[in-house]
Amino acid sequence: MGLLFPAALAALAALLVPLIIHIARKSEQQPTDFAALRWLRARPKPRSRLRFDEWPLLLLRLALLALAALWLAQPVLLGTGDKDPYVAVIPGARVDPARIGDARAHWLAPGFPNIDQAPPTGPLPIASLVRQLDAELQANTPLTIVTPTIIEGADADRLRLSRRVTWQVQPGAMPAPRTAPIPAPRIAIRADTAHAGGLLYLLAAAQSWQPPGKPAALDSGPLTAPMPPIDQPLFWMSSGTLPDAVTRWVDGGGQAILAADMRMPPGETVPIWRDDQGQVLAHARPMGKGRLIRLTRPLVASQIPLLLEADFPTRLRALITAQPTPSRVAAADYAPLTGGRAPDQPPRPLRPMLAVLVALLLLAERWLATRRSRSIAP
Repeated sequence: MGLLFPAALAALAALLVPLIIHIARKSEQQPTDFAALRWLRARPKPRSRLRFDEWPLLLLRLALLALAALWLAQPVLLGTGDKDPYVAVIPGARVDPARIGDARAHWLAPGFPNIDQAPPTGPLPIASLVRQLDAELQANTPLTIVTPTIIEGADADRLRLSRRVTWQVQPGAMPAPRTAPIPAPRIAIRADTAHAGGLLYLLAAAQSWQPPGKPAALDSGPLTAPMPPIDQPLFWMSSGTLPDAVTRWVDGGGQAILAADMRMPPGETVPIWRDDQGQVLAHARPMGKGRLIRLTRPLVASQIPLLLEADFPTRLRALITAQPTPSRVAAADYAPLTGGRAPDQPPRPLRPMLAVLVALLLLAERWLATRRSRSIAP
């Protein structure tokens, strides 16, 4: 048992209130004069002793205040979860419920529905669900995961859990998720006359991204043209120092591709584009909320033979657009590893039970305090 807010136990000081009230309470006394008693010799008054009247009511009020203080401290029970074996079945795996036995069997899907229900459909974040299950189950609960041969919804990193998992690969496959086609990017080009020759390759690539008969989606203009929207990649084909307008645009979240003779602001860069021989064609570095990419060679075929290759538009599109992370993997290669940090188990709150007990004690206290047979209430 533990307390989420132990400082609330300071409310136990309120226990002094009923004690003080009961000690200070005096029974009503009416003096009666006897004529003969006044001739008697005065004697010392007897010493008064501490006496509690109606001690059942006092104890009930003390218990009521103590439980209220404990309710404020938010008591919880730790380690009270079900420790029976748990079997999680990834939809698509062929499994016989009769072979599961007495273990708890659930689909590995949001909410972890019972295996008796219909298999969930649609894309599932398998890796996130496995981590959630590892976090919610007790540390010593045996866990078995039944998976089809092909998993959809895996992360790029292999799972590392806090427990050893029995990983059973069964025939079957998860349905492939339906992904909407990524629309062709709309690019913006700002160039001077010295770099106009390389624009033909950019225009040809932009045209190849569109369906036949549809014009290329681009915004081309001189260096003095207005800056494009923040979501359009900008090819800044010029030399010298990067203008302040472009710097502010990139800081706000834009992506700019610079010519080879343009000076990039100082900062650490990483190579992001190579040719078939492994030569670096472009470096990149983050700047503000955006990204800067600078070519290492002039945009001419004699310097970059890749410009004449049939897959140049595909490579250029991959350079300027974010590619979806692969999520399909063979189940045999995705068995979880051990050594992950054991997460804190969710505690079981006791406040609802304490609230019921406080309500019952309050009813009992009111009955004792208002009954006809008792004296004047303190």
